[in-house]
Amino acid sequence: LLLLWRRRRALWRKVAEAQERQELSLVRMEAAARRFREQNPSVKAASILSLPLPELSRKLRDGSLPLDHVFYAYVGKALQIAIETNCITEFLQESETQLRRAKLMEKQGLLYGVPVSIKDSIDCQGHDSTLGFIKNLNKPAAEDSVVVQVLKRQGAIPFVKTNVPQSLISYDCKNLIFGQTRNPLMFTRTPGGSSGGEGALVGGGGSILGIGTDVGGSLRFPAAFCGICAIKPTGKRLSKRGVMAGVVGQKAVAAAVGPLAKDVESLALCLRALLSEDMFSLDSTVPPLPFNEEVYSSTKPLRIGYYETDFFTMPSPAMRRAVRETKQLLEEAGHMLVPFELTNVEYVMFNYCVRGMFSDGGRSFVRKFKGEMEKGGTGLFFWLAKAPHWLKTLLSWISKPFVPRFSSIIRSMKENTVDEVWSLHREIEDFCHQFIAQWKQLNLDVMLCPMLGPALGIGYPAKLSVAVSYTMLYNALDFPAGVVPVTLVTDEDEEQLKGYKGYYQDWWDRTLAKAFRGSVGMPVAVQCVALPWQEELCLRFMKEVETL
Repeated sequence: LLLLWRRRRALWRKVAEAQERQELSLVRMEAAARRFREQNPSVKAASILSLPLPELSRKLRDGSLPLDHVFYAYVGKALQIAIETNCITEFLQESETQLRRAKLMEKQGLLYGVPVSIKDSIDCQGHDSTLGFIKNLNKPAAEDSVVVQVLKRQGAIPFVKTNVPQSLISYDCKNLIFGQTRNPLMFTRTPGGSSGGEGALVGGGGSILGIGTDVGGSLRFPAAFCGICAIKPTGKRLSKRGVMAGVVGQKAVAAAVGPLAKDVESLALCLRALLSEDMFSLDSTVPPLPFNEEVYSSTKPLRIGYYETDFFTMPSPAMRRAVRETKQLLEEAGHMLVPFELTNVEYVMFNYCVRGMFSDGGRSFVRKFKGEMEKGGTGLFFWLAKAPHWLKTLLSWISKPFVPRFSSIIRSMKENTVDEVWSLHREIEDFCHQFIAQWKQLNLDVMLCPMLGPALGIGYPAKLSVAVSYTMLYNALDFPAGVVPVTLVTDEDEEQLKGYKGYYQDWWDRTLAKAFRGSVGMPVAVQCVALPWQEELCLRFMKEVETL
């Protein structure tokens, strides 16, 4: 007991030190912003913060806007949003040195002078990538991740790291070290996750460009919940060197690195900058595909598949309306909309996604929590992963008639043999080819899909792991998928929610109905999807949706 008490005390000491560093970061940001304001009282931060990224970067490159004016305007705004939402874990102090160096740069990259926020799990030299785990504190990265190196070569200035949920396997944003991050649009709501700190900071206007990751919707949830845009590229389009994963080594569900921003043009500018010779030379496993300008700027009418539901997670009234209204606007603009029939999403969720990520019965996932004091928002998965095989089998059998989805999750979390894992990978591959065949049979360019929304109340994602079906499908398929906010929840949506039953009418469906409630005025997005390696077409479609 004494040993346990000492160990606990040592852990709490590490947490307290990390929280002090976080507090000190905010103090430094406040001092830096105040010092700049006092020395430059005539600079109007509001007019700088109102500029969209393409215009801001143009002004930075042509010298009509000084670098330090932009940098300190964003430091000041980021501080305000951090105080409101608790989204920043660390101020990267070397960013001020980088700012001074940038003024002397002869070669100006596409993101010259642009302040960029970075998700906790993406390595920045000299800083921790904690994933919300105490054991990862005081283990600074030896070098920048490739994506951060490329950003810097393009003139960008990474200036803060942002909060994540413990383990990243959650679409809320809370951990024992840095606490809960709140949604900047409504503080009682989650900002989404796992790139939740990014969603809150960019959504609140404290960062003009953020970089996050996505293994089940971790870029798309924060963007949709906070009313901004994001794109999850094909898994290998951008380098993942130096990017920490929630479940290391699994190949069934593809993770990706991608940007978040207020508008689609900003995402396109970011991908233009990242898909450069620098990226391909720093990581030769990334295919050397530069940004295809012709595809992105094309104006030819599109043939667009669409569906309003996946018949697994019943869409909220606002989600359904978002797809219908977007479909109608696209048709009026001259595009062809074709119904797409989704089948077997339940099978995909349990047999490909859950089983794929926890093929070892969840052993490696449980190991990550060893010596930690909290299991974060992953309660169900953690408990099931720890349960012995006989108990999983018994529970699955007992619960099947009453709670079939619970039974399926338990069954999906059994330990697999190597032969079974290989068969699973083959099965996912076959499914992908079947999906593409269905897509090509309809002669589609892109797909319009629902996106879970509006933002759920804080704490609800931990109870609603099944609600990731709309996003996780495209990690299993490894298709590029982006989100664009298209509408706000109305009183009528709220009224219709009273009749929400769900497809299974189980505890999860009842909980999801509660989680959606009280959201009038909150943003709702749609998902825009393209075939693998077609990020430019995906962005072109997103731009069309945004414009309409």
